[in-house]
Amino acid sequence: LRFDEQVRVVVFKSQVKGVFCAGADLKERAKMDDAEVGDFVRRLRNLMDEIAALPVPTIAAIDGYALGGGLELALACDLRVAASSAKMGLIETTRGLLPGAGGTQRLPRCVGIGLAKELIFTGRQVDGEQAASMGLVNHSVPQNSEGDAAYQRAVTLAKEILPQASFAVKMGKLAINKGMEV
Repeated sequence: LRFDEQVRVVVFKSQVKGVFCAGADLKERAKMDDAEVGDFVRRLRNLMDEIAALPVPTIAAIDGYALGGGLELALACDLRVAASSAKMGLIETTRGLLPGAGGTQRLPRCVGIGLAKELIFTGRQVDGEQAASMGLVNHSVPQNSEGDAAYQRAVTLAKEILPQASFAVKMGKLAINKGMEV
């Protein structure tokens, strides 16, 4: 995707109804030794960084649960659209873990330090409407009978981006991302 000049916007969506991404398989992780866990988390963090660094806009279409690494995936995207019924949270502390794929950096940038700490410390889950009110998602839409309302809104948003000058959009993304590091 990084090198395909035909790609102008990437929309991330799940093929599983009611779940955007439920995060890591904790039963699998429990069987890993410390070295394997470290490698797993490092690879996951690298994947999220690669998604965040894509030169084109990325949109997460959250039509269901986005928990732990699933919310970290959504946070790695530039824009997020959620169904009002979606459930999101960095719930790792409820399992004795820490968000390890960038959530502790990206969530505070998105919602502010105090709210990010509260959400991470408590492991609280929020729905799409709550997420929109705190700035976690750009849009919250009522879920439809097909279960893809967020995806439909994400496609509409992508279609708003497509007519814009590709170079300007890419440079705008780069300038914003680099500016956040200053």
